[in-house]
Amino acid sequence: MKNYRLITLFSAIGMLFLFSCNSVKTDLSQIPFIPKPVSVTATGQAFKLESATVINVQEGLEQSGKYLAESLGKISGATFEVKTSGEVPVSGIYLSLSAGKPELGNEGYELVIAKELVEIKANQPAGVFNAIQTLLQTLPVKTTEGEVPVIATGTVTDYPDFAFRGVMLDVARHFFSVEEVKQLIDYVAAYKINVLHLHLSDDQGWRIEIKSWPKLTEIGGSTEVGGGAGGFYTQEQYTKLVNYALERNITIIPEIDMPGHTNAALASYAELNKNDKATELYTGTEVGFSTLWAKKEVTYQFIDDVVREISAITPGPWFHIGGDESHVTDSLDYIMLINRAQEIVNKYGKKVIGWDEIANATPIAGATIQFWADVENTTKGLEKGAKVLISPASKAYLDMQYDSTTHLGLHWAGYIEVDKGYSWSADTLVPGLTKDQILGIEAPLWSETVTNIDEVEYMVFPRLPGYAEIGWTAPANRNWEEYKLRLAKHGKRFEALEIDYYKSKLVPWE
Repeated sequence: MKNYRLITLFSAIGMLFLFSCNSVKTDLSQIPFIPKPVSVTATGQAFKLESATVINVQEGLEQSGKYLAESLGKISGATFEVKTSGEVPVSGIYLSLSAGKPELGNEGYELVIAKELVEIKANQPAGVFNAIQTLLQTLPVKTTEGEVPVIATGTVTDYPDFAFRGVMLDVARHFFSVEEVKQLIDYVAAYKINVLHLHLSDDQGWRIEIKSWPKLTEIGGSTEVGGGAGGFYTQEQYTKLVNYALERNITIIPEIDMPGHTNAALASYAELNKNDKATELYTGTEVGFSTLWAKKEVTYQFIDDVVREISAITPGPWFHIGGDESHVTDSLDYIMLINRAQEIVNKYGKKVIGWDEIANATPIAGATIQFWADVENTTKGLEKGAKVLISPASKAYLDMQYDSTTHLGLHWAGYIEVDKGYSWSADTLVPGLTKDQILGIEAPLWSETVTNIDEVEYMVFPRLPGYAEIGWTAPANRNWEEYKLRLAKHGKRFEALEIDYYKSKLVPWE
């Protein structure tokens, strides 16, 4: 009798486990999507991703179809055929620009999963790409041999809260290779981040080829923090990065910092200095000691050439001029240089972004102030008609340590645990700031202490998905207690992708 009861108990537990597993596989509302979609409706069935599944795409979406096929291939090991078609098929997967719903905007989508057919419908290709990321989150990172992946049926309707959702990578303090940057691009694309801001110059290194000023990379690109070999991107390599990002719905924003954070340039060309003497290369981490000389006309020829060459290979609309921590620049000289630099950027068809200090000059029409520390500066910028990009150091800097035991990073802006990084809204940080004045949000990663992609991963994950959700999901649909449960399930994804992430004790990792 005792053995019978044990058998019955174990059978019941087994059935409950089986039911729970199957219910997750057929209940779309149980998928831990990040960012959280606007709405998810489940219909209780499953679509089987067979190796014979064909990806049909409307004309013009072939690149999206190829990306999806490659992504599904990595998951299942199968090779998926991509066909161009103007008609909705009876079965398989179909990508189309047929949503016709204004509320979806440029990046929204409808993902309709039925037992025989998965349909992605959007107004623009960007929406199709975002829907693909949502679809991929319904599947494991990798399946076992012989396993047929299944996708729970239902409908996801979704669109972002902010059009600009960015991450910044400082490649100047420590240099990161093309392959490392591509890896970061893949990581951020998976969470619908659509901007990568590259900090390409600083006191410690100049990282992009300028053909009219070759010593910038020959000399200025030759080292980094700690005295390593440094490095730089040729214009051809930079173009490949730009195109790789565009294929993943990511716009690259180049930053050339000025008039401070310029020692690498000053060490490369003597004429950029007040005394016509080149400075020594710098491999430390102090800030605020360097400046371009605003009263020399060669300075503006230099800025013009740099902006011209980079703009010509940057299809995105923005150019970042830095402008922060110019502590040794006379205030009138600072205003003169920033105003002229903005005119140069405008001349080459780009919109200006600068750190919040540029509000002390006269922001040009269409300029954006990047709020990182100073509310007063940001308020000045608003009063002068600028928009604001929200990047609060105390909440969104990815180089800030998680706590006092973190072996990488800094803590001058405080410690940023995963809950602190998630629990804020862009429109609450500057008094009087309204949502229509906000361009979006960005999480910067400065690299004084970060030297390779593994260390980048550790500082970026698991905070990155939270910043992605702040940019995508409306505040009314976000709360930490619910979010941390979804984030916990992504730990398995991080591990399957071999991402070296910080296992915060605040998250109940599975």
